Amino acid sequence: MVAQATAPSEASAGAAGRLRRSWRRIALLRESPVGMTGAAIVLFWIVVAILAPVLSPYDPNATDYLALMNPEPSAEHWLGLDNSGRDILSRIIWGSRSVLTVAPVAVLCAYLVGCTMGLLGGYYRGWVDALMSRLSDIILSFPVIVLYIIIIMRFGPSAKNIIIATIFIASPQVARIVRGLTLELRERDYVAAARMRGESTLYILLVEILPNARGPLIVDACLRMGYTIISIGVLGFLGLGLPPPDPDWGGMIKDTYAYLSTAPHMALFPAIAVSSLVVGFNLLADGMREISLRD
Repeated sequence: MVAQATAPSEASAGAAGRLRRSWRRIALLRESPVGMTGAAIVLFWIVVAILAPVLSPYDPNATDYLALMNPEPSAEHWLGLDNSGRDILSRIIWGSRSVLTVAPVAVLCAYLVGCTMGLLGGYYRGWVDALMSRLSDIILSFPVIVLYIIIIMRFGPSAKNIIIATIFIASPQVARIVRGLTLELRERDYVAAARMRGESTLYILLVEILPNARGPLIVDACLRMGYTIISIGVLGFLGLGLPPPDPDWGGMIKDTYAYLSTAPHMALFPAIAVSSLVVGFNLLADGMREISLRD
């Protein structure tokens, strides 16, 4: 009876301790200028994506042929018009919604698959670890952009297929990180104590190991968001991104890069949007890395 009563209390205490550490990480992030800068940039684009219907001054697919005679930035069109007479600001705003819908879903799904593979391989080792490692090695032996192109050309450009391609490409990378962390954490005293209490393997993996690996995983998730956004942009530039009429930052650059010498703003502003969001996630990752080292 005492042992049964002690186990839940220990689990509750562990959960409370993890919650306190999470709040402490947030407080420490406020002390990191780099991390706060990245968080501010990312938050800015999240707000823009959420409020796209309110912030967008025009329909992103509407064309203004009369104003196309002078596509430069003006009082009516702050960032100017593209080669089809569409408002660039409106398309950038709506494009943020597209990229911040596809990228987080893709990264989250890749983490679900990668964490499962890494936890099982690192905890059980043996043939399970060997199988997971060989599968990861095969996928990681190919260049990332080549795999993206092969998958998208095979199944067609769409948000769903970009997500599927990201899961296929990124999950082995995540699995390798999680496997290394699991191999280290499975030997810790609190994991041994959980085994002695008779806790299930699922409990040990999800409650004892995975939460204690969250520091490096959060940093990697921020970096992986940046990688995924770049990949979406490259696919759009190659004509394999989100299909029309959805605004796509990479597609906007593809459609207008031929006008760089005469109307550079057409490609410049979408490129700035992509770069700023990627830089934001990279700075946020640096801030989270600082917190992990101090925590």
